[in-house]
Amino acid sequence: MFHDKARIQILAGRGGDGGLSFRREKHVPKGGPDGGDGGRGGDVVLVANPDLRDLSALRAKTRFRAGRGEPGRGARKHGADGATIELEVPVGTQAWRLDGDLIADLATAGARVVLAKGGRGGRGNSRFATPTRQTPRFAEVGDPPEEAEVELRLKLLADAALAGLPNAGKSSLLRRLSNAKPKVAEYPFTTLAPVLGTVESPDGSQLTVADVPGLIEGASEGVGLGHEFLAHLERARLLLHVIDASEEDVEERFRTIDRELDLYGAGLDERPQAIVLNKIDLLETRPRLELDDPRIVGVHAVSAATGEGIEHLKRWLFTAVPPEPEVPDAPELEEFRLYRPQPLARRSYRIYRTDRGFRIVGEAPEGAELEAALRTAGVRKGQDVEIGDATFEWD
Repeated sequence: MFHDKARIQILAGRGGDGGLSFRREKHVPKGGPDGGDGGRGGDVVLVANPDLRDLSALRAKTRFRAGRGEPGRGARKHGADGATIELEVPVGTQAWRLDGDLIADLATAGARVVLAKGGRGGRGNSRFATPTRQTPRFAEVGDPPEEAEVELRLKLLADAALAGLPNAGKSSLLRRLSNAKPKVAEYPFTTLAPVLGTVESPDGSQLTVADVPGLIEGASEGVGLGHEFLAHLERARLLLHVIDASEEDVEERFRTIDRELDLYGAGLDERPQAIVLNKIDLLETRPRLELDDPRIVGVHAVSAATGEGIEHLKRWLFTAVPPEPEVPDAPELEEFRLYRPQPLARRSYRIYRTDRGFRIVGEAPEGAELEAALRTAGVRKGQDVEIGDATFEWD
C-alpha cells in the first residue's frame, strides 16, 4: 500500500558527562585532575533517498532515538560521540512541525536536514584546574538532547502528471506511455494511490509521469481525499488533462476538473496543460475540442486501448514539458540544513557532578523543574546536592 504521510517521534542523544578523575601513578603522589570531556550526543538526520517511493517504512516504526555520548575518563580521555541515526525518505518529502510550520523540503537526492541535535558533552574536571584551584572535585554534566514530533508528507516529483475524472483511462494511458504497470479495470476508482512511470525517448532521454487517482467535484475541499491527491500535482511542470472522449459534454468535463485546480491553489490553475482526448476507438469520427485558453499547449486524440496517437503524444511530451527551473543559491536550499525543533535557551544554571553527588551553579530551578533536571543528570538516593551554600541529601 502506498503511504505518503507518516508521523514520527525523535529524540537525539544526551551529551556524555565529563570525567571526574585524578592521576594515580606510582611515584606520582599528588597527580592532578585528568578527567576528559564527555562525548557529544548523536543527531537525528533526515536524508532523501532516490531509491525510495513512499513512507511505508516510517509507519511501521515511528519512534527513533540517537545514541548517547560516552562519559569522559581518566588520563584526559574524551568520551566517544553518540551514534547519529539517519532516516531515509523519498525525494520530495517535506517535514512539518505539528503547529503547521515547514521544517524542510527534501526536493533533491541526497538532501539532508538535522531534525534533532544531540546534547553537548560535559567538561571533565581537568578543564577546571587553575593555579588557585588545583584539585577540582567536580565535572560538568552533559547537556540534554533535543526532541520533536514531526509529520512527514510526500509530494511526488514528476515532469508531467495525469489529471482527470475517474474512469477517464489515465492508468491505461500511463501503461502505454511508460514502463509503469498500474492496475487497470473498467470501473471508476481503480487507481487508489499515485503511480510513477518513466517515459523514454529514442535518444535515451527520460521523463517521469505521475498517474494520480481520479478527481471528483469537491476535491479541492477534501471530498474523496481530494487534497491528498491534488498535492501530488503541485510539482509537475505539465498537467496532462485526460478526458473520456466517448462521453458527452467533453468541455464540461474539462471545466469540472479545472475548477478544482483553481480552488485548490498552489499555482495549479496557472500550470501549462495539455488535453488528452482518450478512447477515440469508441468513436466514428475524431473528436474536436477548441478552447481559448493560454494555458493549453496542445490537444491530442489517442486510444490507450489500441495505441493510436500514443507515439505522437510521447514524442510531443519531450518538446512540451517546460525545462526544470534553475535553483538559485539560497541558504534555505543548501544541501545540509540544521533544524532546532526546540531551541534550548541558554540555561541560567549548570549542573556539575561532584565526588559526593551534584552541585548546581547559577540560578537553580525550583520544584518539578529542579527534580527533572537532577533525575536527567542521574542523581541517586543518598547523594548530596549542593545549591549555593545549602546542601541536602537526595531521597
